[in-house]
Amino acid sequence: MKKLTALLVLAACLCSFSLAAVAASGEVVVYNWSDYIPQDVLNDFTKETGIKVVYSTYESNEAMYAKIKLLKGKSYDVVCPSTYFIAQMIEDELLMPLNRAKLTNMGNIDPKLMNLPFDPQNRYSVPYMWGSAGLIVNSAKVDKNSITSWHDLFRPEFKGKIMLSDDPRDTIGMALLATGSTPNAKDEASLKKAFNFLEKLRPSVRVFDVTAGKRAIVNEEVIIGLIWNGDAQLAIDENEDLAFIYPKEGVPLWADNFAITAGAANVENAHIFINYMLRPKVALRCLEEYGYSTPNLKALKLMDKDLRSNRILNPTAADLKNAVMLDSLGEAQKLYNQYWDKLISGK
Repeated sequence: MKKLTALLVLAACLCSFSLAAVAASGEVVVYNWSDYIPQDVLNDFTKETGIKVVYSTYESNEAMYAKIKLLKGKSYDVVCPSTYFIAQMIEDELLMPLNRAKLTNMGNIDPKLMNLPFDPQNRYSVPYMWGSAGLIVNSAKVDKNSITSWHDLFRPEFKGKIMLSDDPRDTIGMALLATGSTPNAKDEASLKKAFNFLEKLRPSVRVFDVTAGKRAIVNEEVIIGLIWNGDAQLAIDENEDLAFIYPKEGVPLWADNFAITAGAANVENAHIFINYMLRPKVALRCLEEYGYSTPNLKALKLMDKDLRSNRILNPTAADLKNAVMLDSLGEAQKLYNQYWDKLISGK
């Protein structure tokens, strides 16, 4: 009987070893925003787990969504859509439910960024980074304290020196806030007001580009513009004359979320990767590198005093008084696309 018991224990150990070896080998295919996870974080993940990270990037939610939809949720394991694309991807059956038992670090995430309408109970996604789209201004060219509103973009000294995002949700969302609506508006009357605002501003815009915009403001090709808070921090690190401002009408908020594609080939490794990224020290390293806000409460406690008091990374309640988290638009997305195409084409 003792021999049989010993054999059973040995078999269980071998089985356990075999399963661990599977989890700690192979690869995980990650499709993420550019400049979003430090390479040394990816290297350390592979060093610790034995899992190779096959990493590729995109520049917009639209590009990511189109590719994942074309591939029917296959070829990639982990993606990082923004809030307003999660619901659409769930509806299109492009994401698989998460195994919460494998995400032991999920408890580190701020409850305020969990269980939101786009993914109730976070069945399919978990927040990675969040932030806002506010104004950046060159204080060497204009008094930064005089900039308080989105309407300040119409000041004559900014003509031809403005940058806006080529992400429709950010730019249209800004215009909706400026005209007294919400960036999640679905009615045509609100969208028409926002379009009129942008159409009047259009002659003063030098560039529509969410990625090149940072370089344009650093090089002083533009004086003021719409920018993500993380890009603003990186720009300010290069040019100390720049300042980030939360306009009084409010700012669009976003959160990018890790999710696993419906056709993922490496589901176990995908969970291991996401759980690793939810560690406080890892989240802090990502924040320090790229300057976006982290939803990881334990990472916030690890911040030094300067980072904790940085309002670009950690806005105050007053900064976010009228801020609105971007949500899925459903059928209204078509209306946004129509107005956006009309704005960009000038027709």
